Amino acid sequence: MIVVTGATGQLGHQVINHLRTRVPAEQIIAVDRASSRVAELAGLGVGVRVADYDEPETLLAAFAGADKVLLVSSPSGPDSTRVAQHQAAVDAAVACEVELLAYTSVTHAPTNTMGLAPVHRATEQAIAASGVPAVILRNGWYTENHMAGITGALTSGVLVGSAGDGRMASACRADLAEAAAVVLTLDDQAGKVYDLTGDTTWTLTDLAAEVTAQSGVPVTYTDLPAEDYRQILERAGLPGHVIDLVVDADVAISRGTLDHVTADLSTLLGRPTTPMSATVALALGS
Repeated sequence: MIVVTGATGQLGHQVINHLRTRVPAEQIIAVDRASSRVAELAGLGVGVRVADYDEPETLLAAFAGADKVLLVSSPSGPDSTRVAQHQAAVDAAVACEVELLAYTSVTHAPTNTMGLAPVHRATEQAIAASGVPAVILRNGWYTENHMAGITGALTSGVLVGSAGDGRMASACRADLAEAAAVVLTLDDQAGKVYDLTGDTTWTLTDLAAEVTAQSGVPVTYTDLPAEDYRQILERAGLPGHVIDLVVDADVAISRGTLDHVTADLSTLLGRPTTPMSATVALALGS
C-alpha cells in the first residue's frame, strides 16, 4: 500500500495519477486535510484518508498499514511550523513501521542558499535521525513558477524579474510527479538521494524569446533590482509569502544556485525531461 500526502495539491494529485498507471488503484491511499477535496480520487477507486500535519494522531491513522509513504512537503507557513509538521509525519512513519518514506526536498539541499532550503535541510536531518528507511527526492525549481508572468508580458511586451543572466535547470511538475511515482514502485530505494533537475538550463531572457516565438508578440526581459521587483509584485496583489519566495528565488538564480544539471530525473523517466518550451506552450494554451 502506497500513501500519498498532500493528495489534492498540484504535485500530490499528479503523483497519484501516475501511480494509477503503475499499480492497482486499491493499493493507493490519498491523504488530505478535507475528505471532500479527495472525492474525485475516491471515485477512481483510490483509498481516501483524512489527516492534518498539525494533528499527529490523524497521521498515525493515515499511515496505518502503509508499506510506503510519500511525504509531500508542507506548502507554506513559518519555517518552524513546517519543520514541526514534517517531524510529526516522520514520527508517524516510524510508529507505523513503514518500509519506505519518500520526501520531496529541494535540489542541492545541503548547500542550497534559497530561503526555502532550510526547512528541507532540517527535514532531511530529521528523517536521517529517525532511522526510518527513506529516499530523498530533491526536486528542482518548477518551470511553472515562471509562467505566471507571461500574461502580463504579452500585454506590456516586458517580462520582469531579478534573475539577471542566471541559468536554471528547472523541471516541470508533471515530470517530478512521474519520477516520484516511479521511485515509489521500484524496489531497493531506501538510502537513495535523487537530485531531480531538467536536462538543460535557461534564463529569463530565453523565456522571453520563447514567448515571443510562440505567441508572435514581441517580449523582452527587463532585469530589476530585487526591491523594485518586489514592489511590482505587491502592486499585482500577490500574497506576501509568495512575493518573498519569488524574489528570493530570482536573486538565488542570479547567483547560480540553480545552474546545475543532473541525469537523475531523465534516468528515472526513461526519456528526456520536458523542455521549458513545452511548458510555455501549455501556459499559452497552444
